[in-house]
Amino acid sequence: MSGICEGRVCIVTGAGRGIGREHALMLAGQGAKVVVNDLGGEMDGSGRSTGPAQDVVDEIVAGGGEAVVNGDDVSSFDGAERMVQQAVDAFGDLHVVVNNAGILRDRMLANMTEAEWDAVIQVHLKGTFGPARHAAAYWRERSKAGDEVDGRIINTSSPSGIYGNVGQTNYGAAKAGIAAFTVIAAKELARYGVTVNAIAPAALTRMTENLGMGQADEEAKEKMAPRWIAPIVTWLASPASRSVTGRVFDVSGQALSVSEGWHRGPTADPVEDPELVGEIVEQLVADARPNANMLGYDEV
Repeated sequence: MSGICEGRVCIVTGAGRGIGREHALMLAGQGAKVVVNDLGGEMDGSGRSTGPAQDVVDEIVAGGGEAVVNGDDVSSFDGAERMVQQAVDAFGDLHVVVNNAGILRDRMLANMTEAEWDAVIQVHLKGTFGPARHAAAYWRERSKAGDEVDGRIINTSSPSGIYGNVGQTNYGAAKAGIAAFTVIAAKELARYGVTVNAIAPAALTRMTENLGMGQADEEAKEKMAPRWIAPIVTWLASPASRSVTGRVFDVSGQALSVSEGWHRGPTADPVEDPELVGEIVEQLVADARPNANMLGYDEV
């Protein structure tokens, strides 16, 4: 199969359903060889089955592409290493890691349990670190050996992480961490020929259907279909994207935009007397741009 990712070897985590499935199918359709990773668990991370990943592999192969199933847990450091090694063993190389796997355990902060916090942080944040770390080590060794490297790490943040959403302190914290991870890793890995970017997608999947999206009309549902997310990821996975790194892209069926990170805003001279701080802070806040709402616009 030919396309903008022809010959690229890609890992997509959480690729059995939803957004990850669309990534895997489009990458394969554009010529990539795909390691389809998925535990096949429930939305909260419980359960396990390679069925969903196998279905995606079967669909890719039926369409003339190449793909293999991987059932490792992304939050397992050793599992992430096996995943990277499987890509190299199966297809001879690795060019792209798409960190997409995730779970939800939404709860208001005052009611959230330690287990609900830990599970979400482990799958999203550690589950991004592991595959990225082992892929980075592979590319570093290739670069040191004198090979030309054109690697990609594409992470998945969220509007909940970069803008904030009630009931998701665990999920939002993980996704904000992934955005920061992306910016820093991009700086570290540029010397090896690797770019690192992230997407903050909004789409109707089994993870979001109970957050209000499932009650939308058919036209709105079409605009929130997960297939709208795959084109930017496929392009970022391609050789054409080598000049873009350290960015977070806000993407849905309604818009594609670059999310601008934290910048220093209105500033005052420091003072030693705490009684003087209040008036200064009130003026700084009055002069500052408001925080963003979930659509990325100024909150009013």
